Amino acid sequence: MPLTESAGTPAQRFGRALRHPAALIGIAAIAGIVFGLAVGDWAANLKFVGDMFIRLIQMSIVPLVMASVIVATGSLTGTGMGKLAGRTFSWMIGFSVIAAVVAWGLSALIQPGAGMVFEGELDPALQESASQATGWQDTILGFVSTNIFSAMSTATMVPIILFSLLFGLALNSYIAKTGNRLVLDLLDQVQQIVLTMIRFVMYIAPIGVFCLLAALAGDVGFAVVTSAVAYLGTTLIGVVIITLLFVVVVTVRTRLSPWRLPAKLAEQTVVAVTTTSSAVTFPTVLRNAVEKVGISQRVANFTLSVGLTMGSYGAVLNYMIVVMFLAQAGRVDLTIGQVVLGMALAILLNMGTITVPGGFPVVAMFLATSVGLPIEAIGLLIAVDWFTGIFRTFLNVNGDTMVAMLVAQSTDEIDRDVYNGTAVVSATEIDEVAYRERFAKADAAD
Repeated sequence: MPLTESAGTPAQRFGRALRHPAALIGIAAIAGIVFGLAVGDWAANLKFVGDMFIRLIQMSIVPLVMASVIVATGSLTGTGMGKLAGRTFSWMIGFSVIAAVVAWGLSALIQPGAGMVFEGELDPALQESASQATGWQDTILGFVSTNIFSAMSTATMVPIILFSLLFGLALNSYIAKTGNRLVLDLLDQVQQIVLTMIRFVMYIAPIGVFCLLAALAGDVGFAVVTSAVAYLGTTLIGVVIITLLFVVVVTVRTRLSPWRLPAKLAEQTVVAVTTTSSAVTFPTVLRNAVEKVGISQRVANFTLSVGLTMGSYGAVLNYMIVVMFLAQAGRVDLTIGQVVLGMALAILLNMGTITVPGGFPVVAMFLATSVGLPIEAIGLLIAVDWFTGIFRTFLNVNGDTMVAMLVAQSTDEIDRDVYNGTAVVSATEIDEVAYRERFAKADAAD
């Protein structure tokens, strides 16, 4: 019997695993750190290659963000489900805010980026932007640009986002009146083209990460390793805290036994951490919500599908830790306004108002540029993103289920007999084609 592509010999499977982008980046990261520690300061000669990789991503951010925000707001249909939608959004926004605050508190306490002290000069423009302290009135006034092209040329992201939101809303109104989707379709195609550009750039990600981490290790020494561990540890602790908080709130509100919950979430947790994909896990989550947890099909369908794009609590946690890590690594003292802006952007990225597809490198560059932070340590964050992806997906998936439990409790649509194992129900199959766009956005958050 011939070997199939999915099976193959152990050597073939190992070879395919090594060709996976995450594996290649991981190997390049380890090799870069070892090389940098071995050659010391000479590794700085490779930094320009890593900088080229970062710049290739940077140049795509402005058109990508503008097209994504305009398409997202221009496509809004305004169809909701009344109180069900209100309860779902309220819980999701509330836990997203909590995730951002926990990330800020943990990062301030653990200081994961504090060991990354650079001897080289930071980008003067970024340094000036990050250290500039203004009153809150001037900060808010700066959100509105008098010249959007000037904001685009300097990648000043908040005015760009605000312009794109207003443009998208105006476009939405125009489409509602005329039915003409020409501009929306054009911008949607622009978004897809820019995403293709980013995919091309990511082919050289292993080379870029190798050079970035070699230069970084040659500059800061073994601190590059300890900082990576501190960053991952901070994220993991945050995931544990928020998961426990979810369980406490669910227990108090539903009066259901928390000891039954781990077994009910076990299957989807295994799928989530092995695939690092909320989209792949979604059918399992939906089935378990109905058949194991006892959530009604109506609540499960609505809340869990909304959670695919809006319930990325692990992403909010991780994004805010990224902001704090980069600030600490670059010795930048964030103002309260910058901290709040970082939280707001992390939450907006999660809620789908600002959709930045293209993976973690694009998100990290977007956050650094928006808050005005140095970007030297981004290569390290990219290198360990496979691990943070596991943490993000775990919290995203299980958080959505527990939010669905809270919503179902509010509408008295949770079957306690099913939860306690004394009754059996069957979930309906989902139309995966209908969820294709949501799956793509969920994978971007993971």
